[in-house]
Formats: sequence, structure tokens, C-alpha cells
Amino acid sequence: MIARYTPRAFAELWSDETRYGIWLDVELSACQAMETEGLVPKGTAASIRAKNIALDPSVIDEIERTTRHDVIAFLTHVEQLAGEPARWLHRGMTSSDVLDTSFAIQLARAADLLLERTDGLIAALAVRAQEHVHTAQIGRSHGISAEPVSFGIVLAGHLAELKRGRLRLARARQEIAVGKIAGAVGTYAHLSPELEERALSSLGLSAETVSTQIVARDRHASFFAALALLAAGIERFATNVRHWQRSEVGEAEERFSVGQKGSSAMPHKRNPVLSENLCGLARVVRGALAPALENIALWHERDISHSSVERMLAPDATATLGFMLERCTGLVEGLVVYPENMKRNLDRSGSLFFSEAILLALIGTGLGRQEAYVLVQRNAMKAFQGEGGFRTLLGEDPEVAARLSAAELDEAFDLEHSLRFAQQIVDRAIRA
Repeated sequence: MIARYTPRAFAELWSDETRYGIWLDVELSACQAMETEGLVPKGTAASIRAKNIALDPSVIDEIERTTRHDVIAFLTHVEQLAGEPARWLHRGMTSSDVLDTSFAIQLARAADLLLERTDGLIAALAVRAQEHVHTAQIGRSHGISAEPVSFGIVLAGHLAELKRGRLRLARARQEIAVGKIAGAVGTYAHLSPELEERALSSLGLSAETVSTQIVARDRHASFFAALALLAAGIERFATNVRHWQRSEVGEAEERFSVGQKGSSAMPHKRNPVLSENLCGLARVVRGALAPALENIALWHERDISHSSVERMLAPDATATLGFMLERCTGLVEGLVVYPENMKRNLDRSGSLFFSEAILLALIGTGLGRQEAYVLVQRNAMKAFQGEGGFRTLLGEDPEVAARLSAAELDEAFDLEHSLRFAQQIVDRAIRA
């Protein structure tokens, strides 16, 4: 994580202080469950909690320089602070019981932070989609003018995608909220499934169905896949903003604040810097998925090749996506829309976007589809080359005029008819 792209809540979540604090919570929850089964003296966990010990990450780091084992260093420090009762901690457990269970807690908390921010972005998109439900805009395929849409429909498409992304993340949060307290290779040699369930339940987790020394890493890959898909949805929106802000398009742009500067050399510049930033950061979040997938295939009951990867992936990917969600929400809320430029770009096409309506009208007269296509296309190409308006050329074409009256042609050139379902589409996205 770097400070520039790390919201404070994520910095705190992935800090050493939080991590070691969760480790202690896991150890004490397991200890309390062991008390119930008579494996450790009653009151052990409570006596340690009562000491309200303050863990010092720097001391743990110093111990680890000798032990070269982080969990042993942590337990050593806890014993220094808590005294004799701490000898009962970690009974029958292995390091991954602590590490994977704690990691699950952190990932679940990260998911909660991300879901909260996703909700903010969804709400902002819903407001803007409703605002522009009837703002006509040319739709584009292959970057070329196609048929009319409304800007509200376009935003509703992004809204629906973000909602699907939120659903995936919520499912991934449920799948990742799984720990293990099952011992060295997951067989409960010195513990029990009931003890594990009791301890994990108190931590808000469920137990891995069949653990080895670790929780299976397909769960984590699914989590990072959900992050990647959310980031990709943000990137798609940001890419559209970059197009809308192009000088020759000018349909919408990022809010340009007083005192903001666009270029060190050209004082006139107003650049889509937020959108470009979001596109770049999406690559970082997406980049976490491949290593997460590669972490699935570990040797036998466990190796340690995944550990170093996850120490980097989890903080970076979650914090970066959290930053993206906050930034994109601000972008949506502040997006400056130019309906007059959207109309100008519609008009520039010379109504060629009604070509399908004419095609269908001709087919309705009994003309074959391919024959009708030829009639419409030849007039469209003339209009495209500046030989006249599309509507005028169609009316002057004797083969078209023989089948469609002037009134029928006018009826086909009806923008309101093309967008008559705009409100229904936007409402459907908002309700979804």
C-alpha cells in the first residue's frame, strides 16, 4: 500500500497493530473454547483479557529476527506481557490456525468496507441515471454512431453492472469468512470439530469444510476475482467518461474545480485525470487475480509459497479498490453533462440512425429483407457522402416512395418512439 491510494480505514485494517490484535483475539477465542472441553484451566482466557495487554509490533519484529517465525515471536511477546496463563495459548494449534483465521477476519472486514463504498457509488449512479433518463444521446458501436439512447440508459447500464459486482463481492465475503482451528494437518489430533466451531462462531466465522494445514485457497481466488470484476466495472465507466470528454465529443466531463490546473505547459487544458487514474488502478486490482489463482495449487497439506503473495495482494488490492470506489463516486456526483452537445452529435449524423426503422417499414410492405437493406443503404451512403439529407433522399427514391408514403417516412423518423422505454429501463436498473 502507498498512502496516495490508501483510504485511512484500509490503512488501519492492514496495520501491524490490527493484525496482531486479531491474532490475540483468535488465540483467546480458541483458549476459551478449550476451557469448555476441559483442555485448559477455567478462566485462563478471561485472566489474560483482564490484563489488557498492549502488544508492541516493534518488539514482535525484534523477536522474529531471532526466531525467524512470526507466530512464535508473537506468542513469545504475549507470554512476556501476560505471564504464566499464556502458556496455555495455542494448545494443539498450528500457526495457520491463527494466520488463516485472522486473515479471514481481515478480508471480511475489508469486504464490508468495500460494500459500504460500493453502495455509495450505486446510489450516486442511480441519482444521475434518473436525472438524465430523457437526455437523448447517440449510441455508439465500434466507436461509430449507431442508434439513439438516453444518457440515463447509459448510466443505468453502469449501475446494473455495479450492482452485479456488489452481489459477487457479498457472496465472496460469505465464502471467505471461513477459518480453521484444526491443528497441524487439519485432523484435530489434539482438538475437536466442536471446539473449532465454538471458537470460530465467537469470531463471526464458519469452519472450513475440510482443511489441511490451511484454508483452501480457491476461496481467496474467488474473493480477488470479485474485486477484479468490480474494478473492471469502474474502468468501463471511466473509459466512457474519457470518450465523452474528448474535445470533438464534449458530451460530459469531469468537474474542473477553481484553482485546478490541467497542464504545466498549456493553461487551457481540462483533462480527464480522475478517469485515467481509475483505469490505471483497475489494472493493479485486476493484477491480483492471477497470483491468487496460482496460490490454489499448494503442495500436499501446505507449503508457504502463498504467504508472501497474500501479504502484498490483500492490502494492495482491497485498499486500491476502496480508493477507486471513493474516487468514482465523486466523479459521478460531479460529472458535468452537456445535453446540448449530445443533441449536436445526434444531429451531426443527419438522422442516419433511423435506418433500421426504415428497413423494418419496408419489410412490412412485403419487400424482402435483403432487397430492403439495399434500398436503405444506398440512400444512407449518399447522405453520408453529403449528397443530401437522409429523409429527403428516401422520399426522392422512387422505389422507396412506391412503398412508403411521406407520413409513413415521418413516422419512422421519431426520436421519442425510439426512446419510449427509457424510463422503464432506468427504473428496472434502480429496482434490481
